[in-house]
Amino acid sequence: MSNAKIIQPRTLKGFRDYLPAAAGPRERVLEIAREVYRSFGFNPIDTPALEYTEILQGKGGEESDKQMYRFTDPGGRDVGMRFDLTVPLARFVAQYAGQLSMPFKRYHMGPVWRGENTQRGRYREFIQCDFDTIGTQSTISDVETILVIYTLFKRLGFEKFTLRVNHRGVLAGVLEKAGVQGQSGAVLRALDKLAKIGSEKVADEMKRTASVTDAQAQEILALPQIQGSRAEVLERIAGLVEGNEAGEKGLEVLTAVDKGLRGAGVPEDAMAFDLSIARGLDYYTGVVVETFLDDLPGIGSCCSGGRYDDLASVYTKQTLPGVGASLGVDRLLAAMEELGLIEESFSGAPVLLTYFDKTRGLDYLTLAQELRDAGLGVELYPDGNKLGAQLKYADRRGHQVAVIVGGDEWEKGTAQVKDLRDGSSQEVARGDVAATCQALLA
Repeated sequence: MSNAKIIQPRTLKGFRDYLPAAAGPRERVLEIAREVYRSFGFNPIDTPALEYTEILQGKGGEESDKQMYRFTDPGGRDVGMRFDLTVPLARFVAQYAGQLSMPFKRYHMGPVWRGENTQRGRYREFIQCDFDTIGTQSTISDVETILVIYTLFKRLGFEKFTLRVNHRGVLAGVLEKAGVQGQSGAVLRALDKLAKIGSEKVADEMKRTASVTDAQAQEILALPQIQGSRAEVLERIAGLVEGNEAGEKGLEVLTAVDKGLRGAGVPEDAMAFDLSIARGLDYYTGVVVETFLDDLPGIGSCCSGGRYDDLASVYTKQTLPGVGASLGVDRLLAAMEELGLIEESFSGAPVLLTYFDKTRGLDYLTLAQELRDAGLGVELYPDGNKLGAQLKYADRRGHQVAVIVGGDEWEKGTAQVKDLRDGSSQEVARGDVAATCQALLA
């Protein structure tokens, strides 16, 4: 026996492993997101996990700088791990602008890292699933960004969710009229924490970081109280920003967004204008959006984004405005699990080919491959266990159909095709197995 010390297997705090029961549903969410993004004309890209620190630092605000995983690599370079996929995108489009057709529509799925306190559905390493349109300031792209989110959540099976939309120009106009000059970034970062820490602590933070007065803090905190139909909120905004250029421009965009979404068939109760939505990251300049599940408001926003017209300006003199959003995959999965939208078992292949005639190993391999060549996902059970044990395995794994070929079936040239969802079974000619499975799965 070896005398080597046994190392306790464990994960770092704030990180997690994904067993198939969790990794499978996550892959399915990403597959649906890819389908939706591509249907709107977005194409995939990828960027490195590591960037030079100067690329990342100062781009997401003070909080992001504090949470960044930063170190010196073996080559002596000062590097950081990306904390989102938007800042690397800005570097990417600045670096390859000459090779990209504008507007450039991309989606990107990959892990990001933030050394923040963990919370429900949130870890220090997590997957982001972004889509962005670069190279246009058209309000059409603002509308389309919100429409992509709406389409995605419908495809994922959610019935009750609300897209909460605001405009940073409206907030800037209100702050200017309230006499808060030069500290809008600090105020908005504080306002963005309203749902997490409450109005009293937000007011304290605004007073501490932005030197606002008690009266100014209360005026700003009155914004989230403005509620009603989209038309009613727009009317209230008009009164708040009247005479302020930035505010009136923001109102104009929000009005166009409302008309565009109505024209695309997004119902009234699926989107609301909410003046508390600020998005704490410093690079947002226009429309901002967060997505909340009506049945789980406490879990926070599951998809957020907005317009960021100035983000790439630190990397290039070329103007590269952009708008997009990020799906919080891990938070969303936590919500889906709580709402019962995730199946308890997961199989990468819907069909299980049972194996219990040990003299026919090569025949089973051949049949499994024939079914795969016909477009089916097929798992071949590797051991000649009793049929009951194999079907129990299929049930645990989430297979939907079992193909059973024993000695008699081999001799007759048939197979039993069993629907594992309702227990029904039918004997078919072996040449018809693929079509029978496809019909059941359809």
